[in-house]
Amino acid sequence: MNRRAFLTLAALSGLAGTAGLLSGRSSGGGGPDRHPAPPLDLSVPLRIPPLLHPEPDADGVRRYELTMLAGSSELLPGKPTATWGFNGPYLGPTLRASRGDRVAVTVRNTLPEASTVHWHGMRLPAAMDGGPHQMVAPGETWSPTWTVDQPAATTWYHPHPHGATARHVYRGLAGLFLLDDDHDAALPSAYGVDDVPLILQDKEFTADGALDGDPLKGTFGILGDRILVNGTYNPRFDVTTERVRLRVLNGSNARLYRLSFADRRRFHVVATDGGLLAAPVETDTLPLSPGERAEIVVAFAPGDDAVLRTLDDGTDIAQGDFDLIRFVAAARPAPSPALPAVLGAFEPITPPRGARVRRFTLNGHDAINGEPADMSRIDEVVPAGAVEIWEIRNNVYSHNFHIHEVAFQVLDGSGRPVAGHAGGRKDTVFVPGKSTVRLAVRFGTTTDPSAPYMYHCHLLRHEDSGMMGQFVLVEPGTEDTVPRTLPASAAHRH
Repeated sequence: MNRRAFLTLAALSGLAGTAGLLSGRSSGGGGPDRHPAPPLDLSVPLRIPPLLHPEPDADGVRRYELTMLAGSSELLPGKPTATWGFNGPYLGPTLRASRGDRVAVTVRNTLPEASTVHWHGMRLPAAMDGGPHQMVAPGETWSPTWTVDQPAATTWYHPHPHGATARHVYRGLAGLFLLDDDHDAALPSAYGVDDVPLILQDKEFTADGALDGDPLKGTFGILGDRILVNGTYNPRFDVTTERVRLRVLNGSNARLYRLSFADRRRFHVVATDGGLLAAPVETDTLPLSPGERAEIVVAFAPGDDAVLRTLDDGTDIAQGDFDLIRFVAAARPAPSPALPAVLGAFEPITPPRGARVRRFTLNGHDAINGEPADMSRIDEVVPAGAVEIWEIRNNVYSHNFHIHEVAFQVLDGSGRPVAGHAGGRKDTVFVPGKSTVRLAVRFGTTTDPSAPYMYHCHLLRHEDSGMMGQFVLVEPGTEDTVPRTLPASAAHRH
């Protein structure tokens, strides 16, 4: 197998554990045109985003409040940085709800420009999705409501204004939204203790600590030479239990992380974007492209000192080997329950015989199927509840692909079936250069022919440049009667 074939297969199956060792780059190093970051001692206590888990009100609704605001953060020691955040100067609180909950969020925008809040990974009506059609102007409020009707999962929220997503996310607007159900009760669940969020983001900084770089520059945007975890540079987490559940989000604009511990310890993947796997999958390497999430359970012995790293395997968006965070275990960690052998009733997404096949070609960085994004155009009309096959063909350099609202499973990559955790439920998938990925996609049942969902590359420079399309869900049998353009009031709301 040649190197390109190996890396393509490895990215899709999670088997590229040793590829990064061939790069020869030093820990903490940046790309060839950057000054390397100083050596890290990984000693700064990891920031844990505050948890919002309100009790239901008299109407049985969990109500959350999020305010988008501009502020100042000390991302590098002793250097203030102008940032944006939710309910604070950088990032946002972790929201938590359970399957069956009715939720309502009040979103206030105090920023100097319009933005949105998209619930990435959440299955909900298109009018509540927070895409580019649900803009919130400065000084205004948006109040989406919905019922959580999906399995336990790690989802997240971030802005989605067309043409400005990369800039708004890069400034710090992002946060987690955790969903629980009965199936994940056997996993570690004490937030910030043995159930720990890890939001990974790479940045460039000026000498005085300001965020640097143009999110729309070059082929991919920013591939930074400093890595933040939950907004913490040079972080350390003190482990107090035998096992820790890490909820990892790739919140970067473009970087691919290939996660591995420096001591090559093995760990178990228990969930991907869309929820729990059927059973834990043991591995020593985990690739995550922008927007992807995974939950892993790591075992620690008394006194362990383990560093989580990302390794450069030669992929164009994985430049540099970086130490991310150190885990230091207590001398007598508290006992943890055994990891369950079975995690839940996993339901494979199986396309029916004769399933509709839709094909999407990614060329360059600004179009899908040769068409740049147009907020007035409906590209695809899908019958509600359908299970289809979507074929994503990438003819150039690295891309990935995110579909709003849906859950999908990867059927194969360049003709090769996927294995292990790569076969879990997902909403975002890495599509290596010169490869084709086929997805079994299950759509929701809430119809609205005038409110679209989006599909796009989640490398944010590409999304903002036009590598995005729109689809609507309609009553089965009405697909040919639905207008393919939106009213001006909806199409130009962005």
